[in-house]
Amino acid sequence: MNGYCMVQITVHNADEYAKYAKLAGPAVEKFGGEFLARAGKCLTKEGPVQLRNVIIKFPDFDSAVTFYESEEYSQALKFALAEGVSTRNYTIVEGV
Repeated sequence: MNGYCMVQITVHNADEYAKYAKLAGPAVEKFGGEFLARAGKCLTKEGPVQLRNVIIKFPDFDSAVTFYESEEYSQALKFALAEGVSTRNYTIVEGV
């Protein structure tokens, strides 16, 4: 079964967040991920509004976890998680 990373993001500092995005994309590809949704048009019907939404498909749940815990992605996360750069909800889920 596929694994999916579902990320909801509010970007507070676009210049710093761009540094994250530049590193995150190649890391996704390295671990077999494929972007299914990436910051396109969205409509929040319930819960807090997050203007940037991302869904990444991986071959399986373990691949998604391995990606998130990888050194490559850790380097990208330093930019996204820096104070004042973004607020994020990140969930890894197994497909059906």
